[in-house]
Amino acid sequence: MSALRRYGLRNLPAIDDVHLLVPAERGITSTGFVHVERTRRLPAPRIRSGVPTAPVPRAVIDAARRAPDLDAAVAMMAEAVRDRHCLPSALAVEIEERSHIDERLRWAMMPILGGAHSVAEADAWNLWARSGLPEFQWNVRVFDAAGRFVAKPDGWCDEVALAWEIDSRGYHSEGDHFRATLARNARYTAAGVVVLQTLPSRLRSEPDEVLAELKAAFESARRRPRPDVRLR
Repeated sequence: MSALRRYGLRNLPAIDDVHLLVPAERGITSTGFVHVERTRRLPAPRIRSGVPTAPVPRAVIDAARRAPDLDAAVAMMAEAVRDRHCLPSALAVEIEERSHIDERLRWAMMPILGGAHSVAEADAWNLWARSGLPEFQWNVRVFDAAGRFVAKPDGWCDEVALAWEIDSRGYHSEGDHFRATLARNARYTAAGVVVLQTLPSRLRSEPDEVLAELKAAFESARRRPRPDVRLR
């Protein structure tokens, strides 16, 4: 985790141990808060604040392996990609080059490769994957016929111009965030876009109900003429 803090990542578990990579032939062992891992895949270090540090993809996957739960691992991978510390493909390569890794981590990486930028969006991606609906894209920018920005939906079905927003009550219901959400929804309406808003908690507590709502929203969007909106 200490390497990721040096790169500026914030969404990290409260683990204070230092994870130290050393060549496989070295006889150094762990002690105290220092966890030593001998490896035959020692990466070329990046210097951060004068300290040799593993590159972001290696640091993320090493931290994800030691995360307290899968949500924490997804959160780290999503933040690294969302804030452009690394490409999702670099994380995938780092996972695939390991001979021994928890298969759940490979599964957890799939929504990130698909474009999800958070744990909630990963939940939405997994629900969409069960839906049988046409392709959804994630975090793309939508513009109207005049080239005006409409929104950057969490999920987007371009076939029928359907937006899916995973809107948390805490973030979207207060102050400037509330006003921004109302303005976003007004732009959707003006552009003729059908939008479904879902609370993140319902993706796990009521997945079947959310799936039914998503399919109903898709059918509603499919029945009307597709508006002249496009991705850029």
